[in-house]
Amino acid sequence: MNIFVSSLSFKAKKEDLIELFGPFGEVVSARIILNKETRRSRGYGFVEMANDEEALAAIKALNGTEHMGRTINVAVANERPAATPPQEI
Repeated sequence: MNIFVSSLSFKAKKEDLIELFGPFGEVVSARIILNKETRRSRGYGFVEMANDEEALAAIKALNGTEHMGRTINVAVANERPAATPPQEI
């Protein structure tokens, strides 16, 4: 299950997310979204967990908690819609 984490500290790294979510189960991947131009954190990221039940437990436990001085928001990530091919007219 893919999890959206927002209001992250701008100093947070992917290793911090792995450490935060690790106690709830297997973290498949973690990433912090960066500004393409400045390469600085945009303050949000995604964590993918192997097990949906563990992911839901992590969301319930971590949403609204403090991490690195910020109150974080944790929720199930919305799936990005697939790109639609161009239409001929």
